Amino acid sequence: QVQLVESGGGLVQPGGSLRLSCAASGRTFSGWRMGWSRQAPGKEREFVAGINWRYGGTSYVDSVKGRFTISRDNAKNTVYLQMNNVKADDTAVYYCGADAPPVVGGGAWDYWGQGTQVTVSS
Repeated sequence: QVQLVESGGGLVQPGGSLRLSCAASGRTFSGWRMGWSRQAPGKEREFVAGINWRYGGTSYVDSVKGRFTISRDNAKNTVYLQMNNVKADDTAVYYCGADAPPVVGGGAWDYWGQGTQVTVSS
């Protein structure tokens, strides 16, 4: 059974940085796509970033390009989201997701974590 456990959320000031982690377990993930979505208060859940587990190809929503970086450590079965120059609009619950092959893309995750809160405020 696939399990995804997020960590690293918290309170950060505008312009600051934060790194989220997602520990994946339950199987090997070769051929899968992993990533992050987020949901802000009163808004629909949106795709943030994704990474191909085997080849490392990445994709991002336009609003985070140049500020967020997704990466993975295959040996640790962990996906990261490095968030730099954060803005108030980045405040949301961030969810880790896993997309089984054949991967669909975007925020169409087959498995979800519980979520971690990120609050950007001075």
